[in-house]
Amino acid sequence: MRFMILIKASADSEAGQMPSEALLTAMGNYNEALVKAGIMLGGDGLHPSSKGARVRFAGGQHIVTDGPFAETKELLAGYWLWQVKSREEAIEWVKRCPNPMPGTEAEIEIRQVFEAEDFGAEFTPELRAQEERVWAQAQEQAKKR
Repeated sequence: MRFMILIKASADSEAGQMPSEALLTAMGNYNEALVKAGIMLGGDGLHPSSKGARVRFAGGQHIVTDGPFAETKELLAGYWLWQVKSREEAIEWVKRCPNPMPGTEAEIEIRQVFEAEDFGAEFTPELRAQEERVWAQAQEQAKKR
């Protein structure tokens, strides 16, 4: 089972305040433990929403809104992608995480990633083959960068 682990933003992260050396060290050690356990597939911190944009699809139009965005509690500061045996295992790993926003309350959201089997008959063999081709191409492109 794959899970996206979403680190919620704080006023400090949205202000562009960089983490301390102590937090970077703690997170580096935590990431190393995740890798040694064989569960981390990826993860990164995100720039503040002031450097981002949103695209809204409405009536055939694409409406772009530049950041920053108002509701900090709904924004993300980072993420991990993990492969674990269960939701409970993901929860246990998150409970071991250093507080990503020291000095304030922090929140980490855990969301399961859809797998091909979850889509049922609508995800035809042809669509599955297409997805496999696309991901293989994407991995090859990433190796070239």
